[in-house]
Amino acid sequence: MGFLSVLSFAHKLASERLAPGDVAVDATAGTGADTLFLAKACGPKGRVFAFDIQPQALALTRARLDKEPSDSIAGVSLLQASHADMTAVLPADVHGRLGAVMFNLGYLPAEGADPALITLPDSTLPALEAGLGLLRPHGILTAVLYTGHPGGDAEAAAVEAWAAALPASAGQAILYRQPQRSAAPYLIAIEKR
Repeated sequence: MGFLSVLSFAHKLASERLAPGDVAVDATAGTGADTLFLAKACGPKGRVFAFDIQPQALALTRARLDKEPSDSIAGVSLLQASHADMTAVLPADVHGRLGAVMFNLGYLPAEGADPALITLPDSTLPALEAGLGLLRPHGILTAVLYTGHPGGDAEAAAVEAWAAALPASAGQAILYRQPQRSAAPYLIAIEKR
């Protein structure tokens, strides 16, 4: 048995804070892995909102969700919108009630996707701020960072600097990383105070 992958560790942290009936956000739907995880964790009485600017990502996410019995997962709203617009797009009744907000930064890892279309600090940092503000106390924000593609290092550094500068009164941040593999993905997680 080894250490958990960064994705598995992000799921573990979120699962410890989510209960059936909760509300959560996948800020970067991608292929839908985090969306499905959140939909299962929140259960049929819960709600999940998944953001992506790419129609292909939302189609992949919908296809993944459609393989599950609808009475076993949360209601999922797929939103073709930037994660930076999270506060404006989400209904007011979920503000301050989110149990988890998950980010999987980088590019869409799917056949035919444009690898040059990546998440960028100018939208990611406002999205992180928005996500943290929308969480309930003790809710969790996770950000998986990929440094192995052009632009990935700069975004990871910006996210890490943002997390390091958070006042302790806003939240507690942790870093989960393999120091022997500098290009390996790593995780920053923040528990809201």
